Amino acid sequence: TARKLLVGKLRDVDNGIRGLLRGFGLKVGPVGERTFPARARELAADRQPLTAVIEPLLQVRETLLSERERLHRLVIHATRDDAVCRKLMTVPGVGPVTALTFCSAVDDPARFSRSRAIGAHFGLTPRRYQSGETDRVGHISKQGDGLARQALYEAANVLLTRTSRWSSLKAWGMAIAKRSGMRRAKVAVARKLAVVLLGMWRDGTEFHWGKEAVVA
Repeated sequence: TARKLLVGKLRDVDNGIRGLLRGFGLKVGPVGERTFPARARELAADRQPLTAVIEPLLQVRETLLSERERLHRLVIHATRDDAVCRKLMTVPGVGPVTALTFCSAVDDPARFSRSRAIGAHFGLTPRRYQSGETDRVGHISKQGDGLARQALYEAANVLLTRTSRWSSLKAWGMAIAKRSGMRRAKVAVARKLAVVLLGMWRDGTEFHWGKEAVVA
């Protein structure tokens, strides 16, 4: 939770700097986290009043970045000493933050009678409105632990867009993306990840990668 707070404040500072520069017709554009300060200073170099305003924000940003990294190291240390977290991190897309957040939110896996119930617990199941002949499926409910839901969604994003190794879970998600769009696919994979992680934790099983079909 503390780490998420600093991540949010860091994002606010970045957006604030971008907004100040944009007011002068200056666009930062897509830059890396570490190269952001140099780019901002470069754009404001010829405008001393603007530099005087942005520089304190960049100093605050540097402090936030340093403290966020310190908290992240604490997260890594906590997962390194936890057997359950280490097992969950064998799942593609699941890193230290997701593993620790999931374990903290679930607390006791035995309290879920069925693995599928965890999707609704984290608000990752669609709302349904039924009245007479009307049966409409809406957006996800977003009930329960928002931090865990966000972590699962980010893990699903990594699995679908950055993980190169094939798995039956990724193939399933990409099939949904092709049919219904990437956003829906990420939500569906996040829900499936919650089920998989709970099953692994409760049963002590390993992640099943599956077998890739041979293409002629």
